[in-house]
Amino acid sequence: MQPTPRTAWLVVALLMPVALLNYLDRQMLASMQASVMSDIPSIGTQANWGLMLGQFKWVYAFLSPVGGYVADRFSRRLTIGGSLFVWSAVTWGTGQVTTFDELLWARSLMGISEAFYIPAALALIADHHTGRTRSRAVGLHQVAIYLGVITGGFGGYAAADPNLGWRFAFTICGGLGMLYAVPLLILLRNPPKSEERSPAPTASPLGALRELFANRSFILLVLYFTLPAMAGWVVRDWMPSILRKQFDIGQGRAGVAATLYWQVAAIIGAVGGGWLADGWMRKNPRGRIYASAIGMSLIVPAIFGVGNAGSLVVAVAFLILFGLGWGIFDGNNMPILSQIVRPELRATGYGLMNFVSISCGGLADWGFGLMRDRQISLNVSFGAFASLAVFSVVLVLLIKPRNDLTSESDILIR
Repeated sequence: MQPTPRTAWLVVALLMPVALLNYLDRQMLASMQASVMSDIPSIGTQANWGLMLGQFKWVYAFLSPVGGYVADRFSRRLTIGGSLFVWSAVTWGTGQVTTFDELLWARSLMGISEAFYIPAALALIADHHTGRTRSRAVGLHQVAIYLGVITGGFGGYAAADPNLGWRFAFTICGGLGMLYAVPLLILLRNPPKSEERSPAPTASPLGALRELFANRSFILLVLYFTLPAMAGWVVRDWMPSILRKQFDIGQGRAGVAATLYWQVAAIIGAVGGGWLADGWMRKNPRGRIYASAIGMSLIVPAIFGVGNAGSLVVAVAFLILFGLGWGIFDGNNMPILSQIVRPELRATGYGLMNFVSISCGGLADWGFGLMRDRQISLNVSFGAFASLAVFSVVLVLLIKPRNDLTSESDILIR
């Protein structure tokens, strides 16, 4: 029995507010750096700030495969609802911390709870969208993520407002998330069993690992997913601070400039890239791979340009180019994964991708903080990230979809 189109799109609509909160709760802290460090003097150095950002990612990364396996083995619906409620409670608690150690613990708990969401959500969307709409559906979910980052970018203004403050913002966002978890659990549904599901039973944890890492295309996708993400995390977490110091602007303006424009461009990229990929798939089973490679090709000059920008306008222009490429890339990772691993391992596979990618992203955050303390120039660090993105274009083109996992309804012409 196939999911109905109405139900399939309802799932995306229900998950979009969750995705927005997921990234809003992460992004706010980056936009509020000056206020938080001023309010919690024990943070001390930029390296400690980078360590705190990295701590979230390392915990999140370590538990992402666990979250994915739980979603594959048990219930994606319950995994998503439980994750939302717990991370929202942690978001509320973050507004109450008073020391660096407490903040470090709060971000660690945030990493634990959020690790269960993305693999389960993207796998659930892929389950419901089995035909020609998969890239567009995932892209629409990514739009909500970008809206969350945009909203978080305005956090600097809230933090600087004496009537609000950074603690108030965390308290409100945490409360909203806990409230939304209730109707979400009532309305969200796991998909009915479909022909796309193989009759093979869900593998044990070790069996799942063996099957995934015996798949050459999966290893290539992990690397492709990881290398450009190192630059992506630095752009998300450090760009407000970079623009504030580089161009001597206020915390609020820097937060907006560092998030609004490139995230709007990412929305265009995700929607346009989903349309391009789904359309290309109707003619060629590698359509999503080719679309993603185009997105990565835009990211390369964008990363290099951001590191060499001589003015705020030029920096924002390159960030817009970065966002356009990022949206195309980001919206096609789960659809490509769905072409190379069987449905019962989608969430586990995406969790493993997150594990490798975000672990390296945490190292990038920490390392970038050290480089900032040692005053290493931006063009050197961003030039290195651009080189990794060049290599990524080659990697994605080497991925080979499995014919038995490519839906015939996707392709009209072979």
